[in-house]
Amino acid sequence: MSADERLVKAIRAGLAEVADPAKAPAMQAYMKSAVPFRGVAKPQRSALLKQLLAEHTLPDRVTFSATVLKLWRTAEYREERYAAIDLSGYRAYRQWQDPELLPVYEEMIVGGAWWDYVDELAIRRIGPILRSFRTRVTPTMLAWASDTDLWRRRTAIICQVGAKEDTDTGLLTRAIEPAIAEPEFFLRKGIGWALRDYAKTAPDWVRRFVDDHPGLSGLSRREALKHIG
Repeated sequence: MSADERLVKAIRAGLAEVADPAKAPAMQAYMKSAVPFRGVAKPQRSALLKQLLAEHTLPDRVTFSATVLKLWRTAEYREERYAAIDLSGYRAYRQWQDPELLPVYEEMIVGGAWWDYVDELAIRRIGPILRSFRTRVTPTMLAWASDTDLWRRRTAIICQVGAKEDTDTGLLTRAIEPAIAEPEFFLRKGIGWALRDYAKTAPDWVRRFVDDHPGLSGLSRREALKHIG
C-alpha cells in the first residue's frame, strides 16, 4: 500500500506550526501518556485538519487506509495519532466505512491501548460499521467481547453507545456478560457507560438487565442507573 506522503507531511508540519509547547506537559500528564504531546488543542487540530483534508484528496480506499496507518504508525506526538483518527472519519471517505476497515481500526485500538484513542474508534468508527453491516460485524464483536485484550473487550461493550433504537440488545448483553466479574476499571466503567446510554432509550430494559445481573460491580450498577434510579 502506498500512503499519500504529502498529506502526512502537511499534517505533521501543520501541527508543529499551531502547537503551544507550553501546554504540552500538562496535556501529557493528564492523559498519562508515554507519547509526548505537541500542545495542540482539539479546536486548533480540527480547524487544521478541515483545511488540509479539503486540500488533499485521496484517490482510492487503498491510499486512504495506507495514509491513515502511515500517520498512525510513524507518529512521534499524540496529536499525530489523533489526526490519523480524524482522517479515518473524514466525510469525503464515508463510502469506505465498511468491514474491510476493521483490521485498520483493530490495529489502532490494540496499539493505542488507551481510552482517548479507543473510545473514539469504538463509537465513531466501529459502531456505524456494525449498524450498517450487522451480519458481518456482529461475530467479530462477539469474539472481541471474550478476547484477552482489554481494549478489544471495551470496544465490544461500548461500540453501540449512541445507537439508541438501533441497539442490538442481544449483542449488548453478550458483550457485557463476559466482563461482569472482571475487576478492570475500564471494563466496569464501559459496562456502566453502555447501559447508562441505552437507558435514555429503554430505561425499563436497563433496569431489568441490572436486576438480572446481581454480579455487576457497584461502579457499573451506579453508572447504569444514574439517571433512571
